Amino acid sequence: MLSTRKGLRCMAVVLVLLACAFPTLAADNEPLHVGIFADLHAHDTNSPLDGFLMVDWADRLRACIDAMNAWPADLMIELGDLVNGRFVLGAELGDPERIPVILAAADAVYARFEGPRYYVLGNHDVHDLSKAAFLERVRADRTTLSFDAGGYHFVLLDAQYRPDGSDRGNEFWYMPGYVPEPVLDWLRDDLASTDLPTIVCLHQRLDLEYEARHGGPEVLNHEEVRAILVEDGDVVAVFQGHDHRGGYSILDGIHYVTFTALIGRIGGKPPTWAYVTLDPEARTIEIVGEGEQEDYRLGYGGP
Repeated sequence: MLSTRKGLRCMAVVLVLLACAFPTLAADNEPLHVGIFADLHAHDTNSPLDGFLMVDWADRLRACIDAMNAWPADLMIELGDLVNGRFVLGAELGDPERIPVILAAADAVYARFEGPRYYVLGNHDVHDLSKAAFLERVRADRTTLSFDAGGYHFVLLDAQYRPDGSDRGNEFWYMPGYVPEPVLDWLRDDLASTDLPTIVCLHQRLDLEYEARHGGPEVLNHEEVRAILVEDGDVVAVFQGHDHRGGYSILDGIHYVTFTALIGRIGGKPPTWAYVTLDPEARTIEIVGEGEQEDYRLGYGGP
């Protein structure tokens, strides 16, 4: 099972156990199988101007979960925007009270996965919800946490803050993320507490200096966050969502993988997710994509 560190990490177990009995994870020297999906945007309305097909979210997510159970994945991480929020371009807003109902329905499908599952908070997740309301619907209690699995350390980072450090939530619309100083302090301490190869997961991209929709970076203080990751020396990869097209870069020896969205597209798009194999002996990260997700084989560390 997952090991925990410090008081905050102990609380992470509550996030994933959900009163279920899970199989034992891979031993520390064996490959770890991680299922990844991003940007489901569960909703009851399509976006005619963006061209998003969102009403078929349940079929897409079921296909992903069924594939991960069959593989089988040791654990799963969704990289944010599990639910959309009521605003979509070119459609009526409708009643905001239906958004938590859609989120609960999406989480019920996610709960079909037969192992530990984790949540990264995305900007759309809190367009019509507070963080507390999101956590209540998915029966979790933390938006930033860490855990160990299969010889790796994972950090799930909440970047949904305003530049003044207050929580985002119930704002109708916003895009850029921000990581405030208390969370940065926690991140420094958490990374210093382990020498395991570390995977950091968040929603908006840390490797993007400028994005036209935002008029700036996707995470406003991305340089500060990246500097902490580099200084630690054990971070081997950052897993991100938000940019539906996906992408890859390497900065200061750290792999930045942006996973292609699971959301549908009017006119056709196959369900899209990733099978990720982390091998501590070979020191490799192998990503095998389904649908429009690209494949990658990435190495790290070594003489």
